[in-house]
Parts: sequence; structure tokens; C-alpha cells
Amino acid sequence: MHLVDTTLFYSPTSGGVKRYLTAKQAWIRAHTSWVHSIVVPGERDHIERGGTCTVAGRHVPGTFNYRLPLNPRRWMEILAALEPDLIEVGDAFHPAWCAWRIAQRRGIPLAAFYHSNLPQIVGRRCGKLSERAFGRYVSWLYERCDVVFAPSRHMCEFLESIGVRHTVHQPLGVDTEVFCPERRTLDLRAELGLPRDARVLVYAGRFAGEKNIPVLLQAFARLGRPYHLLLIGGGREARPNPNVTLLPYRRDSLELACWLASADALVHAGTRETFGLVLLEAMACGRPVVAARAGAVPEFVDETVGALAEPYSAASMADAIASLYERDLDAIGAAARERVLRQYTWTHAFQSQCAVYVGLARARRVPAAARAVLELRSPSS
Repeated sequence: MHLVDTTLFYSPTSGGVKRYLTAKQAWIRAHTSWVHSIVVPGERDHIERGGTCTVAGRHVPGTFNYRLPLNPRRWMEILAALEPDLIEVGDAFHPAWCAWRIAQRRGIPLAAFYHSNLPQIVGRRCGKLSERAFGRYVSWLYERCDVVFAPSRHMCEFLESIGVRHTVHQPLGVDTEVFCPERRTLDLRAELGLPRDARVLVYAGRFAGEKNIPVLLQAFARLGRPYHLLLIGGGREARPNPNVTLLPYRRDSLELACWLASADALVHAGTRETFGLVLLEAMACGRPVVAARAGAVPEFVDETVGALAEPYSAASMADAIASLYERDLDAIGAAARERVLRQYTWTHAFQSQCAVYVGLARARRVPAAARAVLELRSPSS
């Protein structure tokens, strides 16, 4: 089988979609005889069967090296040249329509992965009317897919609410050899020029509006010393407040793992998470997580592996952080890693996903109305 993944939501610098695609490609190479190609934006057109293909696009200012190719015809040409047996799309824009046309032409299955809750993001910026309109558009597009993967039950329920019935609950995974407690090698207090009694918590990711960075800043302003917030994801190094440090994003997964493992805990105030991969990566590093009780986060973060705060509340976030230090951080971190090993490895994820691919390839197209939500687990879970 030749599986092709294609999406606009790809940056060579960072991001959960990139980690998902590169981990999938490595796993398929190691565990199957399939060919797996990726088609994403890049600096120039490039075709490499079994590798990463790129469609030339302009850089989008103010982003982590995201590019926007504006030539659907070229996207279709590259997909057609690869001669796929199955295509998975990771966005709801013109690459998805290009993939649908190629799938129709070749008579092959088309899958989608719902990485981002686009209607809610649009609604946050443009209002509820736009959110409802975009929800109808997403439903209309996904009715053309044979299956829609969603990384959390929360997202399965959302897709059902807008009329998408043929969903599969497909959690993502973590490379537990890269993200592991043994990466705790940095003396963050020395690295950041902080006193030995500093309590260092880290956020890693985009500084987008839905991540609610101001909530974290307000929480740490309330906490004061000895609490210190390390924000990894900006474009520069700075210390805007006495107990806040900004660092550029860690491009290399191993480097990111070292920073996550070396902090006391990870903090996250985002309320629109479809999954929250960086939270699981911190848990795999043996670190507790303090996050907002919203989106998909409560499905894998609870009091056993950290603490939950009320959404949009700096006071609740500050209280949750302070309460964490009344407990045994290492014991909480050990429980967090055990949860990842038990439920959220890439092997767990890709075994179940590949089983769906095989079923699609055998059945070809089945009417979407005849299917219901599926719960799939790997044979080892």
C-alpha cells in the first residue's frame, strides 16, 4: 500500500502535526512494507516517493515557518504523480479538495484527521455566525471522506454535533524514548540565572490567542517568587518580568525533551485543545502537568498526574500551581509517565490507525450514512 498524508498545517520548525507525520513515517518504515509519502508546503516543488514532498508556497508572516501554496493545480499534480492507494488529509482547505479529486479519479479511499477545531478558532476571531457557517462547511467537506480521525472523544462529540457521523477516536502518541525522565540533564536554575530555590514551570508551544498566555502571566504575577515561568515558543530570548523568561522554540525534539524533563512541571492554559500533544510529552518525561479544565485536556490530565484549573482564571491557575508543590512531584511525574506508556505511545496509535486503513482499502468506499462512531484500541492495550 502507498499511503499519502497531505496538509497545509505543517511547519518544518515545530508543531504537533509535524511530529505526528514524521513519527508515522518512521513507524510505517520500521513495522510495515508500506510506502508512506508526505505532501506539505515548502520553499520549492519537490517530489520524493516514500519521503517528504513539498509544494512551493509563500511564507506566512508571524508564524513558525508556515507556508501557503496558492496553486491547487500543482498540489493535484504532485498527488497524482505519487499514485497513492489511500490519502489522508490534515486540513479543510484546498489540499483536502485536491486529495478528494485524486481519490475520486483513482477510486481510492480518502481519510481525514481533525487536528484543529477550525470552526471554534474561526468563531473566536469572527463571531458565532462565522463559527456556525464554517461548521457547516467542515461537515459538507468531511461527508466526502470515508473516515474522519479525531484525537479525542471531545472532538468526536463535536464532529457529531455538526453532522459528521463517520468518526474514529484516534489518540496521538509520544516517542517515549526521546521524551523520558533520563532527559532531565539541564540545571534550569543555573541556565536561567535563578536562585536555587526557584520553582521553574515551563510552557512550550505557539503563542497563539487560544493558548491564553496572558492567563499564565497573570497567574505567575500573583504567585511571585520563588515561582518562575519559562515560555518556550517565542522568536527571541527575553525576560519581560522578573519571574518570566522567554526562549525561542526548541526545533529539535531531543532538545525540547531536555527542557521539559528538567522543569518542575508543565503549565498550559489553552482551552481549545483537540488533544494537547506537548502535555503528553511532558508526562512522558516524568513531569506533572497543570492545565485548564477544558477541551480534550481532562481526558488524560487529572489529579493523579497533575492538577486542573478553571478555564480563563489566573487565580485558579495560580492556586493549582501552588497546590502541586504540597505534593511529591516525582511521584506524580512517575504516574504521568506510566499513563503515557500504558495508553499513548506511537505504537498504540499507529497499530489501531493502520487497522482502519486496511479496512478502508479492502472495502473501498462505503456510504458514510451506514457507519457510526468507532472506538479502536491497539491489540496491546
